[in-house]
Amino acid sequence: MCYSAEIQADYKKLVRQFGAIMDFEAFAQLWLRQKGGEKRPKTPKAMDEAFREGGEGALSVIAEEIAAWDLLDAQAWEGDLFAQRRRIADAERKLAVKPTKTAQQELDRATRKQAQVESWLSDLRRKEPKAKDYRIFPGWWAPVLVQENGQRLIRPMRYQCRPPHAPSSYDKDYPGTYNARRDNLERAWKDLFGYRHGLIVVGRFYENVQGPDGKNVVIQFQPRDKSPMLVACLWSHWVDPQGLEPDLYSFAAITDDPEPEVAAAGHDRTIINIKPEHIDAWLNPDPSKLAALYAIFDDKAKPLYEHKVAA
Repeated sequence: MCYSAEIQADYKKLVRQFGAIMDFEAFAQLWLRQKGGEKRPKTPKAMDEAFREGGEGALSVIAEEIAAWDLLDAQAWEGDLFAQRRRIADAERKLAVKPTKTAQQELDRATRKQAQVESWLSDLRRKEPKAKDYRIFPGWWAPVLVQENGQRLIRPMRYQCRPPHAPSSYDKDYPGTYNARRDNLERAWKDLFGYRHGLIVVGRFYENVQGPDGKNVVIQFQPRDKSPMLVACLWSHWVDPQGLEPDLYSFAAITDDPEPEVAAAGHDRTIINIKPEHIDAWLNPDPSKLAALYAIFDDKAKPLYEHKVAA
């Protein structure tokens, strides 16, 4: 199953490529700071950067909200950095008087934490892009291409699907719903398959495999020709019947049996890479003609997926 992927996050490029419009209000709502105690949504840095320059209307709101989150994060991490430096100084004083295992462990922990916080601050302030800026993981948000009322639309959705009639506890009870198996679409996903289809544009995807020593290894897969992958997805619009929680848009990537080179690398699933000529048919499904949808899967793009151990 695809546990991580590098998405295309530049909304301007997505708009040009697919003739879509942006659901700017949904993007603004995603970053909107509500109920003081809420955490920042997990978004790839590249998606944040695409909106930082701002603009008119909702674009201005989005840029302001991202800047506000950046300020809150920077203040919290700077405070944490000060605390770790004090821990290090205290531990070093104790070690200078009398070396003990406890003091050494405290120094090691504080040193590791300091390095971690410094890395967070560096990434926050960094302007030059890196490959990791485009990666999403379960629970993160990504731009998803859908079609509504005859118009292609790009909307932010969480990469872990919550069915429309499920309780909010569903996320914890079923944490693996960021992928939907092809052989289970008419059972577990019957309320969405044939009704709510989407696509995400991906450059690479990542899988966990077992290495020769029995330990987990993260493998990066990418088409040899570097062509972008149009990953077939199902999406859901969840509304709290009590009206106490905000609406949630979420999605799952559909997976199929592995391509030979993916299986040879040690993984048993592959995302379904839709051919461009099937985009309209996929985004406008007919639930009475599921065979036509399976035919799109059978005619999926099959680039040679090269792989390497992820950095």
